[in-house]
Amino acid sequence: MNRTDRLYALVEELRACAPRRVSARELAARYEVSVRTIERDIGALQQAGVPIFADVGRGGGYTLDKSRTLPPLNFTPAEAVAVAITLARAEGSPFSRSARTALHKIVAAMSAGDGASARELAERIHFLTPPDACEPVSVPAVLEEAMYARRVVRLGYVDASGRETERDVEPVAFTAASRRWYFLGWCRLREETRVFRIDRVRRAALLDETAPERRFEDLGPDHPVDYVARPLEFV
Repeated sequence: MNRTDRLYALVEELRACAPRRVSARELAARYEVSVRTIERDIGALQQAGVPIFADVGRGGGYTLDKSRTLPPLNFTPAEAVAVAITLARAEGSPFSRSARTALHKIVAAMSAGDGASARELAERIHFLTPPDACEPVSVPAVLEEAMYARRVVRLGYVDASGRETERDVEPVAFTAASRRWYFLGWCRLREETRVFRIDRVRRAALLDETAPERRFEDLGPDHPVDYVARPLEFV
């Protein structure tokens, strides 16, 4: 069993046993790996957002919070891959990290057979990207947190002329056009609304300050006249 298959199997094992705790030694024996390997696997799953809890000491072990997991899903392998393709397009967006954890939870909730078929189909799909297309993961993650928690964020930003400035920004909204993502906020340096291209943000750090409530509709953001700002439909 490769590591990817083992990670999915661990989630299913813990879900089936919950709320009973399963020790690392039990899991290591079941999957024929070392206890240290199981501990690393559990750590990776926790970092991906899987709600696994650990108790140390005698009688301790790992358990999965059933209230925060999905029931078995009847996605077909093709439907699961279609979701994966859509979420893969979130790379470069402020929600790229959340897209990866969401996909992991969806696949983990599928039956073992459908999950394996979906992974086999996914191996036959590839994206062609330029070698410099990747950006630091920390920047989108910080911007996502700033928007979610409505916290002022300090940006190191490079404008179209290549000049870098540092500015404190009150988050308002994200916008997207032509496969680029933008961070809209009230710039305290310029004392007006500014739209920041996320791929030009070099550094981002949250400040210990809650941003004032500002509505997207009230700011009159600057966007091309042939574009219409349409909110995300969340059904």
